[in-house]
This record gives sequence, C-alpha cells and structure tokens, in this order.
Amino acid sequence: MEVIPAKKKLTDVVDDGPVPPYAQALEDRVGAYLPHEQVLRIRKAFLVGAAAHEGQTRKSGEPYITHPVAVAHVLAELGLDAETIIAAILHDTLEDTKLERTELAGAFGETVAELVDGVTKLDKMRFSSRAEADAESFRKMLLAMARDLRVILIKLSDRLHNMRTLGAKDAESRRRIARETLEIYAPIAQRLGMNKFKAELQDLGFKALYPDRHRIIGERIRAALGNRREAMAKIEMALEGRLAAEKIPGRAVSRIKSAWSIYSKMRNEHKSFAQLMDVYGFRVITDSAMHCYMALGAVHGLYKPVDGRFKDFIAIPKGNGYQSLHTVLLGPFGAPIEIQIRTSEMESVAERGVAAHWAYKSDSGPANSAQARAREWLSALADSQANTPSASEFLENVKIDLFPDEVYLFTPRGDIFSLPRNATALDFAYAVHTDVGDHAVAARVDKKLVPLRTRLVSGQQVEIITAPSAVPNPAWLEAVVTGKARTAIRQYLKHLQHEDAVDFGHRMLDRALDARGLSLDAIPGATLDRFLEDAKLKRLEELLSEIALGNRFADQVATQLVALLGPGESHTPAPAEHSAEKIRISGAERGVLSFGNCCHPLPGDEIIGFLSSGKGIVVHRVECPNVAEFRKTPERIVAIEWDRDVSGDYRAELRIEVLNRPGVLATVAAAIADAGSNIENVEYIERDSTAATLLFAIEVKDRKHLADVMRRVRRTGVVSGVYRHPL
Repeated sequence: MEVIPAKKKLTDVVDDGPVPPYAQALEDRVGAYLPHEQVLRIRKAFLVGAAAHEGQTRKSGEPYITHPVAVAHVLAELGLDAETIIAAILHDTLEDTKLERTELAGAFGETVAELVDGVTKLDKMRFSSRAEADAESFRKMLLAMARDLRVILIKLSDRLHNMRTLGAKDAESRRRIARETLEIYAPIAQRLGMNKFKAELQDLGFKALYPDRHRIIGERIRAALGNRREAMAKIEMALEGRLAAEKIPGRAVSRIKSAWSIYSKMRNEHKSFAQLMDVYGFRVITDSAMHCYMALGAVHGLYKPVDGRFKDFIAIPKGNGYQSLHTVLLGPFGAPIEIQIRTSEMESVAERGVAAHWAYKSDSGPANSAQARAREWLSALADSQANTPSASEFLENVKIDLFPDEVYLFTPRGDIFSLPRNATALDFAYAVHTDVGDHAVAARVDKKLVPLRTRLVSGQQVEIITAPSAVPNPAWLEAVVTGKARTAIRQYLKHLQHEDAVDFGHRMLDRALDARGLSLDAIPGATLDRFLEDAKLKRLEELLSEIALGNRFADQVATQLVALLGPGESHTPAPAEHSAEKIRISGAERGVLSFGNCCHPLPGDEIIGFLSSGKGIVVHRVECPNVAEFRKTPERIVAIEWDRDVSGDYRAELRIEVLNRPGVLATVAAAIADAGSNIENVEYIERDSTAATLLFAIEVKDRKHLADVMRRVRRTGVVSGVYRHPL
C-alpha cells in the first residue's frame, strides 16, 4: 500500500544557520530583556515569515520580510512581550501568503493568531480622511483595540515604519497615507499617551503632505536655534545649578518644539513664526513626585512665573495617563520659557504611554496609569457602540474623545473626572452615571446653583441635583459635547419617540379608516398581516410609528387596507361631518410632535399639523404665514386641535417697544417674571436715542397666560407697544 506523504506546512521550518543581519539585530534587541526560549520562538517566527513571504518584495525592491521585522524592531525598542513581537513579524501572513490561521495558532498559540487576525482586519481599512473615514471600519478598529491593546500597538508600529519608508510610493499614495496618518493614527497614539510615536508620525506626515511648509519651518527653527543656542545653554546651566544648590537630584534638558506643533499653532492662533515665542522649552527630570514640587519651587525662585500658566498634571493626570508639572517662566532674555517637571517614570509614560514598562497579563491589573486609562476609555467606547446602531454616529462621538482639550473637575467627595473642553454640567452628570444624567435638573458649581447648560472649567467642584420626575428632552442634545451623554440622550428619546409615535400613528390611521366607515380593530388579522408583509414591516407597531413620523401617509395606508378586504368584508363611507373629527393633542407627545419656530403655537391657538418626513408632525398656528405653502400638499396636512387639559411650558416671543432709558430692560423683565413666566432670551432689534424694540423669548403655559404677561408689561409705564411675534 502506497503511503502518501503529509502536505508540508509553512510552519515546518528548520533552523539551519545564521539569519540575515536585520533579523539578528532584532534577536539581539529582544535578547536584552526576554529569556532565551522566547528569543528562539521569535527566531522561528522570522523563519516562518521569511518562508511565507518568499518571492515578495516591497516597492523599494527589498525582500518583503524586511518590513515586518522592522515593525517588530520598533516594538522591541518599547520592550514588548514575545507574543507581540511574533505577531508583528507575521502580521501580513494571513492576508498576503498561504499561511492559514490554524497553522499559525498551532505553531505559536491562540494569542498570536488572534493578534495577527486583529491586525489583518485593520489592514483592510482605507481612510481618505477623518471626516470621510469609513465609519464601520473605524468602529471595528476601536473594538479590536478594546479586546487587546497590542493590536493597535502593532498597527501603529506598522504605520510608523511605512511612514519612514514612504519615499518609494507615488505622490498621490504618499499624500493619502500622510493625511490618514495625521488625522487618524497620530491622534490615536496621543490618546494612548504614546507621545514619541505621535511626534514622529506627525513630523513624517507633515513632511509628506506639505513638504515645502515642513522645509521652511524646519529652516526657521534651525536659524532661531542658532541664534539662541547660547541662551539655551545658559538657562540649562542656571536650572541645574539651582537644583544642585537646593540639593534636589535631577537634570535639565532643553527641547525643540516640532515643526508640526509650531505649524499647528501658527495656523490655529493666526500668528507668524516671528510672533511665536516658545519655539523651545526645558524639561527637568528628577526621582520622585515630592522632588518635582521642590524643583518647581526652585525654578520659580530662579525666574518669575507667568501668572495663570501653571498646570499640575501630577495630582490630576491627563486622560491618557500623562503626568507632569507645567509652568511658564519669564526668562533672562525677556521671552517666556516653558518648563515641564517630571520623574523618570513619568517621562517613560509620557514618551511611550500604554507601552511603557509593558507587563501584559489579561487577568492582572494594568502595568501603568496610561494602560488603566486607555482600557477605561476603550471599554467606554465598547459600551457606547453597543448602544449606537449608527456607525457614523459612533464615529462622531469618538472624534470628540480623540481630540480632547481636557478640563478636570471634582465631585464633592474629591473624585476627579476629565471631560473634553466646552463640556457642560450635563456632560458631567452623564460622566458620573447615566441615571444621574437622565434625572438631572440643575447643578451646583463651586456651591453656586447653575443651569445644566453651564460650561465648566478646570478645577471646579460640581454637584448634580436630580429629581425622579426629570427626564431628558431633545434640547439637551445641543447642550452636550461628550459621546457618552449624546448616546444616552438619543437612546432615551428614541424609546420615548417610538412609544409616542405608535400611539399617535394609531389615532391617525383610525381617523383615516373612520372616514371609510371602518376602524383598525375591524380589519381582519390576516389582511393586516398581508399588508405588513407587502410593506416589508415586521409588526403593526412599525407601521403606526412610520405613519406618525411622516414616512407613510395614513390616508394611503387606509386606502390600501380597504383594497385588500374581501367581498364579504363590506364597508360604507362615514358621513362627512363624522370623518372631519380632529385629533386632539396634549403637547406631551414630544417624541413625535414639534412646534414650529416660525409661529410658536400655544395651547388655546387654532392649530394645524404638517407631516415632515422622519420628524413627525410639526404644529403651526392656522394664521402662520407658511400654512398657505403647506396646503399645496394636502396629504401632509393633519387635522389637529388642543386637548382640554394641556400642561407644560411653551415658547412664545414678544416684540416690545420701549422708551430707551436706563433700567427699562430690568423693569420689563421684572414684569414678565411677576406674571410667572421664565425668560429664555432677549435681544435688541432696533435702537436709537429715544426708543428701542426688544424681542423676548419666554415660556408660558398657554394663550391666556401670554395675554396676562402682555397686560403686566403694558402696565409698566415704559412701554409703547407689546405684540406677539410673529404677528
């Protein structure tokens, strides 16, 4: 019987001699911190990778295997574990070679196979820019990071080596890859605290995207540096001398700002190169947090600090784990100098972020604060995506998190929260807990009562006041900037909208059927099922919701249902006066009703509804100037009227003509407040030396309440006319 030899696997390689110099250099680097048996596993990975990529070359003509080995070398410089180094060497094998996942897992373990698989999926993504990023791919990338941070470390190292060797690509590819690097990968490196990676990615991206600007700014920096080299050396010596005099262990190093950071500052602050004073700065490295604060006192004794320019990121670390003291001093040559003070450990975390002192064990705690915060951020993203069906909406939320200029806030118990710049008290409420956000009514900032829309600044103490009856409303979406708050509010509103829409759609369809002598309850179940199947809807609730949101018309649905009825299911049209019955609204159907900003209808007004696709019913006053236009599409008109019992506050606008004299605004405002109305906004429309016209946006209960407000305003004696706006 003939024995068929087993198919030779790519992983069946034999170590039979020296490896090329670039592979030997990698082995020497990992051998400095990994045990010998792990180095042998890495050598095997190289042999498997070389066999798999045999015959493949890069654009530059080098053997392809040189690229993954270079990526692994970048990670070895960070001191990453053997699994990550092996996965980096093999990161292109699943997509570009015949090596199969089962072989990979069998030879190097499931962890390596998962890492390679994760990076392979990321490699299939193509971004043209952050704004046009393929949102679904971006979601996948962040979720791959959430499962294992090492996936993005390999991807960032891969991108870094590609940027270092970008010269072999054509001009268009260079620009696309550079833009993608500046808009996607450099911000991710920054968010993970990897400032060294971020700086090199930004510099290489800037050089490839804007070569002339990069060259000119580089020349200006070198020229400025030439003029100031002596001054920098003098400041460095003075700093070290001061530390020695105070017996504080440490060293001072000068640093040059990068071309990209200077270019960004010139662009954002609309300044020329000559107007930028801080092209260089200094860093003081010491051995403990206590000595950092002592060094701060020492340098403040040497040069005068610039008021308001001190930041303590040691007591309150940045969201990515970064710690340092920042201060700006008035230097000996009249120019401000920026000084960062930190320990060697903080320096390592600032440079390498999540990759600093890597001690990756999935079941143990993270090895440093950057890893802890990165995992926290990523797990929050995973929660957010689970509650955000739309990928583009998820991307919009993440963009805010990727580019934060953070503010640091305290709870009354002393807990610290970091939120993006321009965050409001409402963002803070949702950062504490979704339930706190959903039931928030006001906030105390530094013990003063403020509205939820109040923007917060670093260092404030914030306490949220809640009420069980309080619920989110659509206006809240305009008051928040964080993805977490936006997702939670949208989720609540969608639920509310669905319930309101089903109820309102039921009433609209019943009214349309009523005009045909039928009701929804009288339609046989089989007929309804047939209609829903034809309309590709799963449930009756979906149909009713679609009607209320203006995506389908009740009259058309009623006509189609009647057409589906069998000959035995007769019907007779109802009398005209019966079918003209209007749908009553209480105003509480906020999930499906909105009120026209053109006419601000109030309870008591004669009203009309207009179906706007996707938005539902927009309520207008019958005398609204836009109604004539609406009547051209009668199928979109909904006959509605106010219910007898209506509660809640409604926006109204008053045009008030006053005598222009001191205190008049306060007098009118007091009269409005005395009538039990809240003022939302006030602005001058016209103004001269004797008279002025003011436009007040106020909240009232109904038409009668508005009339009461207008009466009180007329009685002030400073008013020549009060009119409802628009007339």
